[in-house]
Parts: sequence; structure tokens; C-alpha cells
Amino acid sequence: MATSTDSFYLGFDFSTQQLKVVAVDGNLSVVHQDSVQFDSELPEFGTQGGVHIHADSLTVTSPVLMWVKALDLILGKMKNAGFDFSRVKALSGSGQQHGSVYWRKGTNQVLRDLHPGKSLHELLKGGFAVSDSPVWMDSSTTEQCQYLETAVGGAQRVADITGSRAYERFTGNQIAKIYKAQPEKYEDTERISLVSSFAASLFLGSYAAIDYSDGSGMNLMDIFSKQWADSCLEATAPHLEERLGALVHSSAVLGLLSPYHVTRYGFPEDCKVVAFTGDNPGSLAGMRLQEGDIAVSLGTSDTVFLWIKEPRPTVEGHIFCNPVDRPSYMALICYKNGSLTRERIRNKCAGGSWEVFSSVLRTTPIGNDGNIGIYFDAMEITPSAVGVHRFDKDNTKVAGFSAQGEIRALVEGQFLAKRVHAEKLGYKISEWINISNNMQSHSSSLHTQVLSDVFDAPVYTIDVANSACLGCGYRFLQRWPRRAAILGVQIFVPAQHQYPCFKSSTNLGLGSEP
Repeated sequence: MATSTDSFYLGFDFSTQQLKVVAVDGNLSVVHQDSVQFDSELPEFGTQGGVHIHADSLTVTSPVLMWVKALDLILGKMKNAGFDFSRVKALSGSGQQHGSVYWRKGTNQVLRDLHPGKSLHELLKGGFAVSDSPVWMDSSTTEQCQYLETAVGGAQRVADITGSRAYERFTGNQIAKIYKAQPEKYEDTERISLVSSFAASLFLGSYAAIDYSDGSGMNLMDIFSKQWADSCLEATAPHLEERLGALVHSSAVLGLLSPYHVTRYGFPEDCKVVAFTGDNPGSLAGMRLQEGDIAVSLGTSDTVFLWIKEPRPTVEGHIFCNPVDRPSYMALICYKNGSLTRERIRNKCAGGSWEVFSSVLRTTPIGNDGNIGIYFDAMEITPSAVGVHRFDKDNTKVAGFSAQGEIRALVEGQFLAKRVHAEKLGYKISEWINISNNMQSHSSSLHTQVLSDVFDAPVYTIDVANSACLGCGYRFLQRWPRRAAILGVQIFVPAQHQYPCFKSSTNLGLGSEP
């Protein structure tokens, strides 16, 4: 009889700056990890931070063929490392939310006929009507957002239907912009995918369906009926539903892996492709959240999210369908200025060294002597604002801080904003907070300690950095708990570390609001 360690499950994450993969066995032990950094390993695409920022500073895109070539590269790395693809029973994945891919007419047949002797990048060079995909950092669609809210009945009405008011980065508004500005490309589009369903299509060998959870971030789906919302579709572009295809549950099995991958890499013929979802829903699955839990994920974008049963959409924050439990939902607050801003301050104030950065956090006082900073390098999402603003203990705006004060002001300010916005939305801080420690090279217990201080609660981390990959890697087992029980599999990974609040005479509270 097969044991729980005989089979592997793969989780891929098509994030902003890199493509990552995690392989777990039936006991959820990580057996392989790898990544492809877009800027350094695919320099021919000329990205910075995985994206192209256009001249208007609002339009932000990524080359879709860069993502395709990254998949070629990462599978090649795994093959060269001796990874045994024949043991993979199922795979899933996640993608940066809201980004959209526009498949040219006829490309579905190209996907079905992929020749295993050539790379995906070679085979799909002519497969996209739009070569540069709009991504979540784009904020160029204010006109389209205003039109959608007017057409549907206001910002709150859009939120009541789709879980969020109209946001510039949301997919429907990006589609509306392309339809208006480049109608010939929209006309040449056979299928519109999210980054997640686009990635699933590369494995499935045909257009993959959009899942409920990632589909919630489009301003196009009714999160309660889990169907496309006609009023939103009509306000976006003509004949849109046929280009979007049907929706599926986030743990649905889409089908078997394409024969292309079976022949080229040695996957088994019965390897299943589970629906791909957004990176934030994937992280929820990977961090063992349950109803009432709150989580903080730190990455290119920072997010605060939690598991809820009875959603109450508002015009601030987002409600998505839960990727694990079909009747449930997840609430999300997203911040655009995440790791890239932290890296900028590291370069400016710590000589590019995370060790120096961490040393400053260790030696500067909690509360930063009353100094606080707001760092919105790019147009922020929550709130909608841009610029760097610094205030001293008397709430007087100042031009700058010392290098040490700047570092602590940044980290404390970012975490304080998360608490303030969460509580304004009615979220109650629970007895513990689950944090995905996915800051990669600048992952530090000191960052986690500051989070604990700000929230005045213990913080737990999980034992793998790439929580989105991990969650997607075992959603196959979450889909069939009986199979998991037979194999003796523990569905949720244990927390690794707890960082209790550090109490001192200087108590960091909510004295200053960003």
C-alpha cells in the first residue's frame, strides 16, 4: 500500500517579482523549493521589480511571455536537479491578483497541440493579443472605475455585489480600458484570464476556468451567487462573459495535466491540475486560518486578511470568496507600498544591508520617541494617497528623520496603518495573530516583534516562507479530506514561532493615526 510520503504535490506562485515552486509530500513536508527571479534571470525583458512602469507613472504592466519563459526555466531547473516528476499526483498554484492575460483567437488549439520538443516560450510567441499584461500595481483606470460605479448605482452598490467598490487595479476596469483604448486587440481576444488561470492553462493544455476566490477581485463577479454579475459585465465591455468563461470552486479539479508536460518532464499521465487561485487566497490556505483569525502577509504588496462567515462589504477593503471553505469568505486590506518601499529605505539608510537594518530595529526605542512616518512611494490603495509624510511627537510635520529614526518610523508606521484600518472596518484583534513570514531575504524576527508590539498580541509564523505556494501545494488534499485521513495527512501546518509582545515603559499605541 502506498504511504503518505510516496506522492508529491506541487504549488506554483506567479508573483510580481518571481516565479516560485514548492513541492510537498503527503505529510506536507517540503521536499523541494525553487524560484526564478524575473529581473536577474530574464534580463531580456527589461523589468524592474518584475514590471514596466510607463511614462504616466500610473500604467504598470508585465510582459506575458516573461511569465511563460519563467515556467520553462523553473521546470528545467527542477529537471536538472533530479526532481522526480513521476511522483507528482497533483499540482495547483497562485498568481498575483487582478492581473489579466488576453489570449489571441485560435490559441486554445495551440495549447492543445503543444509539441514537447519545443519550449512553451517558443510555442506561444504569437498567442497573446496584448503582449504586456496590466498588473495589480496599475492605477490608470480612474475613468473606468467612475463609469462602473455610476452605471451600477454607486460605490457601495458595486461593493454589495462584487465585494469591493471599483478599484483601478481590479481586472474589470483594466478590461474596460483595453476595450476603449485598443478595441482591435479586444476584438482579437478569444479568452481573458487572470494570472492564476493563465498559469493553470499552461499546465492544463487548454483555457483554465477562473476560480471563485480570485474571480472576486475583478469587480465583475457576484460573490454571493458566485456567478458573473450582468450589470457589471454590461458596464465593462461587450460580449465579455464569453471571453471570461465559466467560474469554478477554488479547489475544483480542472482536468489532467497536458501531455506536453508528461512527455517533456516525465509527469504521470494521471497527474491532476487543481484550480489556481490568487496569491492572497493561496496564502490563507497555507497559513491554517480559521474563522475569526487575522493574518498579515508581507511581500511586494502587504495584506491583512481574515476568515469570516457573514461578510459585510464596505467601500474600504475587500471581501473575497474563501478558497478553502465554500460557504465562507475572506476579508482583505491591501497595501501597494510593501517590500519595495522597505528595500528603498534599506538602501538609503542601511547601506543596502538587511543586517544593518535589523540592528537599527534592535537598538532603537519602541515608539520611536513619538516620531512616525507615512511612506507611499506609489499611489496607495488604502487610503488613496501618495507621498512621504513625517511627524514628530508633537504631531508637527518635519522634513526628515535620522537614518535610525527613518527605519523604525517606516516599519512601525506600516504596521500601525494595518491595525488602524482593520479596526475601522470592525475587525477585532484576536488573542493571536498569524503572520506569513514571507519577506524572504529581509525576513526577520525583529520585524515580527514590531508587529507584535503594534498589535499588542502574540504573533505566530509558519515554517515555510512561501505560504501561497504551500497552500496551493496541498489544496488537493483539502479538496478530499477523506483521502487525507486515509494517508494520515495533517491538513494544516503547525506554527513555528511565537513572538510575545514586548512590554516597556514606552507603549506603542494608537496615539497617532496615518
